[in-house]
Amino acid sequence: MPALLRKHYGASGQNGQIFTVHRLDKIVGGVMLFSRRKEITGKLTAAIRDRQITKEYLAVLRGHPCEPAGEYTDLLFHDAAHNKSFVVTRMRKGVREASLSYETLSRTEALTLVKVTLHTGRTHQIRVQFSHRGLPLLGDIRYGSRDDRCGAALWSYHVAFCHPVTGKPVSLTCPPPEEYPWTLFGEPLSPTV
Repeated sequence: MPALLRKHYGASGQNGQIFTVHRLDKIVGGVMLFSRRKEITGKLTAAIRDRQITKEYLAVLRGHPCEPAGEYTDLLFHDAAHNKSFVVTRMRKGVREASLSYETLSRTEALTLVKVTLHTGRTHQIRVQFSHRGLPLLGDIRYGSRDDRCGAALWSYHVAFCHPVTGKPVSLTCPPPEEYPWTLFGEPLSPTV
């Protein structure tokens, strides 16, 4: 992505640097933050760490949560050798707390569309926290879904923050593509979800 942005801006050399502010899993599309200045990247990264940037995702779950909305807090261990995360029961080296909240937006007989707000940003966090509760993301074979008609149904939907230079609010929204499984829930998902 940084190479595409450099090409878009016609930038090269030292002044053509593009910095990644946060990452998404390879299987996830949607809104992502980049910066053209190193000092701004540092400020945005600090804002993420201090939970001053709102990151919202849409996910399609196999099954239905017990409650229409809620918060999950777990201890996660990421096994870098196998690139997989696990919910664990005690703190030890390599374990970090993970927290998110969710809200049910729509459902079918077998699936639930949820909006997820991340409070922390751990590797595969949304995927593993829902899977741990018997609600794997549709198409997420790595974390227990049996449906391979699509990739993992997870979309970086909305990011909001205060601009690190101007202080003005910035709100970026990108609805998921109008294709399976997002179209299972009626009207196209709009920026007001």
